Amino acid sequence: MPSPETALPAPRTTDAPDYQALMECVHCGLCLPTCPTYAELGVEMDSPRGRIYLMRAVVEGRLPLSPCYQEHISLCLGCRACETACPSGVKFGQLLEGARAQIEQAQAPQRPPLAKWVRLLAFKGLLPHPRGLRVLGNLLLLYQASGLRTLVQHPTLARVLPHRLTALDQLLPDLPKRAYRVGIPEVMPAHGERRGRVGFVSGCVMPIFFSQINYATVQLLAANGFDVVTPRAQRCCGALHAHAGERDEARRLARHNLEVFGQARVDWIVVNAAGCGAMLKEYHDLLHHDALLSGAAKQLSERVLDVSQFFDRFPFRDPVGPLALRVAYDDPCHLLHGQRVKEEPRRLLRSIPGLELVDVKEADWCCGSAGIYNLIHPELSKQILDRKIQHLAAANPDVIATGNPGCLLQISAGAKEHGLSVPVLHPIELLYRAYLAAHRHHR
Repeated sequence: MPSPETALPAPRTTDAPDYQALMECVHCGLCLPTCPTYAELGVEMDSPRGRIYLMRAVVEGRLPLSPCYQEHISLCLGCRACETACPSGVKFGQLLEGARAQIEQAQAPQRPPLAKWVRLLAFKGLLPHPRGLRVLGNLLLLYQASGLRTLVQHPTLARVLPHRLTALDQLLPDLPKRAYRVGIPEVMPAHGERRGRVGFVSGCVMPIFFSQINYATVQLLAANGFDVVTPRAQRCCGALHAHAGERDEARRLARHNLEVFGQARVDWIVVNAAGCGAMLKEYHDLLHHDALLSGAAKQLSERVLDVSQFFDRFPFRDPVGPLALRVAYDDPCHLLHGQRVKEEPRRLLRSIPGLELVDVKEADWCCGSAGIYNLIHPELSKQILDRKIQHLAAANPDVIATGNPGCLLQISAGAKEHGLSVPVLHPIELLYRAYLAAHRHHR
């Protein structure tokens, strides 16, 4: 490692890892057995402890923002399992986002032109703009309906196409015709006796890939006696931006959503995507330097509930029918480690008559999706995914359940590749099926 005299100090940036937070790490190493990249690579600098050493060296001016440093930071999944294991309460997720933002703001990355263009398209052109995402949805439906996807998946053609292209295709779910257009009203009135008013975060990619989950969520919230407000003006929560170092854009999106949900005047804000929920619950950290909005951000964060938390706090009052299924539940990292929500989704699933919840080894282990990680580090992501699928297959489930869109896509692709012919569903989809089963029975 360069000495302080030879290392070039990092340029001054808006964001960087907080030095006092770095010093909270006592280097005990209890995080190492929980770190997927350390388990796969066996390299100290690819463990939470090692990355904290590197971040501290940069902040102290003993190490530049070198390509080697950037690679170690980039290889982190950001799963935050180390936070759950840490006896000192080190908030590694915030440190990681600070390090990545510092790299971006210092304009240190040396990316090829195509990578720069893709990043610009994703973070500036698509995720913040619902209209652009709807265009993407149209193109994906055309790709699927035209037969082009079937052609790409043909074994003969798949052997000659670039591996990255076929891997991307495997991640895409089968979209029913016009699936992303399954609309939900801006205000859905409560059914029966009214219990309150909630805001619903519909997300940026959920309406394209998983509109049926959003639809089921809103229907169940209304059936449980809550007016449901889904503001049309809401935008991407900014989670993917923050994870990738684009914190200025994440703050812009956060400020917009604060205004939108502030005007909605709701009691609670319900989220069915774990990564979005973790981001919304940390808006107050993202905006803590904003004197005008830090207080409002804290108030909003305190009202955010994952959908499993919501139904745990306000139990579903309508009867649900039986589902005779063996279900393997896999914890989304940003629900378990980011929000410390573990038992609520399990209690929700156990509340369904006839459903058997089976234990899965390393259910708390990352699946390798991690935002856009499976796109920028596909080989390591696949190694982590293979380990996950082996454990899920050993549980011999009828259904795999998980509560985050990236996990749904990643595990579905892994199950298909390994010949595990079971659906991968959101827990709320199972509750909705049970709700419909009960209503059919009573007709």
